[in-house]
This record gives sequence, structure tokens and C-alpha cells, in this order.
Amino acid sequence: MKTSGEGIALIKKFEGCKLDAYQCSAGVWTIGFGTTKGVKEGATCTQDEAEASLAHDLFQFEQSILKMVDVPLKQNEFDALISWIYNLGATNFSESTLLRRINDNNDSSRADIPYQIRRWNRAGGKVLDGLVRRREAEALLWQGKEWINV
Repeated sequence: MKTSGEGIALIKKFEGCKLDAYQCSAGVWTIGFGTTKGVKEGATCTQDEAEASLAHDLFQFEQSILKMVDVPLKQNEFDALISWIYNLGATNFSESTLLRRINDNNDSSRADIPYQIRRWNRAGGKVLDGLVRRREAEALLWQGKEWINV
């Protein structure tokens, strides 16, 4: 399974694109559309390099989801998870109640998934408005609902 245009649009909306390295709210050096691997202070990239890094990062996270999720996903569910993992990382996903609820694959657990997505709205111990909005958009996308105006 691959990330759809809608999933990429969600990521791009909330990550934005910065061609000069910056420290994100968690203090991690970041560039492009939220790429962190190997980024150092003073780094720069072109728009094409930012797009290429996004594609590379998406492929890595797609593989993580395919390895960890034991149940079939709809495209919107996959896209919501890609955005979540893109922001929070595969390790957080692997250790999360969110992943357990998905793999439980029963009605009660599935009903809890939007709540589990929304829980991850902090950076540096503080609730951030941008993360609240992003988690809301991801939860709505998971449910197959309109998220663009979040």
C-alpha cells in the first residue's frame, strides 16, 4: 500500500516546507517537509530535494506500517497512519496503544482509534495547537471524513 495524494496533502499542510534547517518544537533539527534524519544546523535544501526526501521518508514509514499492522486497512486509514507516523516516528507507533487497538480488530477497539490518534498532541510536554489540529485532521481522515478545514 502507498500513501495517496490526500495523505501527502495532509502531511504537507501540517509540516510546511522550509528549505533552511530549523529546530522543531521538540528541539530536533528539521528541513524540507519535516525530514530529520541527518539534518544539522545550517543545512539547506532545494524544493526538489525536499520533495525527494519526503518521498524517501514516506517509503520508509509505509514499510513500517506494513510490518506492524496485522489487519487490512482502507486507504484513508493508511493515509491517517502515515501522517501520524511521519510526525511521531515508527518507534512511538510500535509501542502505542493506537497500534494495539488497530491490531485488536474488533468493534470496540476500532471505535477507540480516533481517540488514540488525538492523544498524541504534545511536544516537550506541552499541548500544542498545531498538534491538536493535526491529530484532529488525522482522526477525521481515519474515519473517512472531511479534514481539510481543520
